[in-house]
Amino acid sequence: MIILNDENFEQEVIQSEIPVMVDFYADWCGPCKMIAPVVEEISGEYEGRVKVCKLNVDEAGQTSAKYRISSIPFIGFFKNGKLADQLVGAVPKETITGKIDLLL
Repeated sequence: MIILNDENFEQEVIQSEIPVMVDFYADWCGPCKMIAPVVEEISGEYEGRVKVCKLNVDEAGQTSAKYRISSIPFIGFFKNGKLADQLVGAVPKETITGKIDLLL
């Protein structure tokens, strides 16, 4: 799992040659903590096919503002440098993997 910030977002996400899932979260967010283990599982299951990253919205204000993140957890699915899909809230693992499978 890759930890993102304003400095490495462009390189890790926008320039990625494989699809990227970004979990936008905050340490104080209860629902974010609920889905954190699911994000970890997905990271292992899709290793090499999808890059799974986490971005703390409190520490990466520029990136959060650019994508207008107003509710978290926000999961962004990026393909070819563009935000291709998104989910908001603590959703089941199957919902997340369904979105990933559409990117592959």
